Amino acid sequence: MIISRTPFRVSFFGGGTDYPGWYRQHGGQVLSTAIDKYCYITLRYLPPFFEHRIRAVYSKMEICQNFEELKHPAIRETLRFLKFERNLEIHHDGDLPARSGMGSSSSFTVGLLHALYALRGQMPTKEQLAREAIHIEQDLIGETVGSQDQCAAAYGGFNHIIFHRDGEIEIQPLTLGRPRLQELSDHLMLFYTGIMRTASSVAQTYVENLNEKENLLHTMHGMVDEGIRILQSNRCICGFGELLHETWQAKRKLSSSVSNGVVDDLYERARANGAIGGKLIGAGGGGFLLLFVSPSAQDRVREELNELLHVPFEFCRHGSQIIFYEPSRQDFSQYERDRCSRDIKAFRELGKR
Repeated sequence: MIISRTPFRVSFFGGGTDYPGWYRQHGGQVLSTAIDKYCYITLRYLPPFFEHRIRAVYSKMEICQNFEELKHPAIRETLRFLKFERNLEIHHDGDLPARSGMGSSSSFTVGLLHALYALRGQMPTKEQLAREAIHIEQDLIGETVGSQDQCAAAYGGFNHIIFHRDGEIEIQPLTLGRPRLQELSDHLMLFYTGIMRTASSVAQTYVENLNEKENLLHTMHGMVDEGIRILQSNRCICGFGELLHETWQAKRKLSSSVSNGVVDDLYERARANGAIGGKLIGAGGGGFLLLFVSPSAQDRVREELNELLHVPFEFCRHGSQIIFYEPSRQDFSQYERDRCSRDIKAFRELGKR
C-alpha cells in the first residue's frame, strides 16, 4: 500500500500569466506558497478475488474493468499516461473541498502520479511530477488551467515561479528570514465562502482573449516583482496587503465571472473592519477568500464574517511526499494470478448450477 500527501497552495500575485497561451508569447510569473492542508491518495494493487479490476473512491465511487470506463478525468488520463494495466484500488481524501480555488485538482493529479510511481517502485523528481501533471491536465484532459498549481504541489515551499517563452519553468524559492515569513503568516486569514465552482469554467471566460487584456496582465506580472521587493525589504509588511488589494481590483477586470455580489459584499465588510487587502484564491468565482489583516484587527474581521468558516493555516516547506510505503505480498507471480483467476471463475460457474 502507498499513501501520498500533496499540499494545496495559496497564490498571491501573477495569476493569469501562468497560462501557456500567455507566457509562450510574453513570459509569466507568480508568487505562491504551499500550505499545511493536503490531498491524500491511498493506492494498492487490487487482489485478484474481485469481479472488478479498478475501484476508485473519491466524492463518488467507481467500479469498473478498464480505466477507459472511469468518469473521473484525472484518474482515467493518469492511468492512460502511465500505461497502468494492473488491478488497482484508489482512495482520495482531502483537507479542503474540491472546486475551492486552492489548486486541489492539480494536487490530486500530482499526488496520484507520485503514488502510482511509488507503487511501481520508482522515484520521480519534483520537476517530472510537475511537468507530467501539466501535460495530463492541459493536453490529455484538455482543461483550461494554468501551470502554477502543479509546480506548487510538486515542489512545496514559498516560491517565485517563472514561466519562460520557450516553455521552461523556473522555480526560485523565496529567500526570507524566519521572522519576516512569520510576520507575513501572522497577517493572513483564510475564509471559506461556501461557493463552489470549477476553476476551468471561470478561467474559460477570460483565457481565450488574454491578449486583449495585455496591459492588465503586464500590470499583474509586475506585481510579483513588487511583492517580492516588499517582503525582502525592511518596509512595513502592510504594503503587501495593499498590493493584494490592487491585484484583486485588477483581477476583477479580467472577467465578470471572477467575482460576484456576494463576494464583493464580504470583501467590503472585511475592509470596513480592518482588512487591508485580499483576494479570492484561484481563478475566482468563489471558494476561499484570503485576507491581509493586522493581528489587532483579526477578531473584528472574524466576528464580522462569522457566517463563514475561518481556516487557520501555516506555510508548508514540503511538496508531494510518500508518507507510507509498504510493499505487499500481493505481488503474485503471473502464474499465480492466472491460476487464482481460473479457480475463482470455476467456483462461480459451480455456483450457477
